[in-house]
Amino acid sequence: SSEIIGVQTLSAGEKVGYGGGYSVTQEQRIGIVAAGYADGYPRHAPTGTPVLVDGIRTRTVGTVSMDMLAVDLTPCPQAGIGTPVELWGKEIKVDDVASAAGTLGYELLCAVAPRVPFVTT
Repeated sequence: SSEIIGVQTLSAGEKVGYGGGYSVTQEQRIGIVAAGYADGYPRHAPTGTPVLVDGIRTRTVGTVSMDMLAVDLTPCPQAGIGTPVELWGKEIKVDDVASAAGTLGYELLCAVAPRVPFVTT
């Protein structure tokens, strides 16, 4: 899990992620999450990979960066800086993220960086 560290409302045509991999088609709130491929989140996870923001299912948008990723806040109008984000866990299964990224859940779990604390319940 992580949290939102930034929020922006983008206009149609604005781009998100490395190389502008995602283009906004209409006004959209985007949240920046403090997690990226240096933490073990799959760099190749496409737009649409599921995440949970404050208990509401939404999706990633754009290319995953080294220390950040972007999420669609359209279904989460209450979300702001500090809002919790589940990347995988109780509601978002690691296998769902792995499937979206074209890999296995075990590979994702093995790739989690030492700087990331594990919480088991």
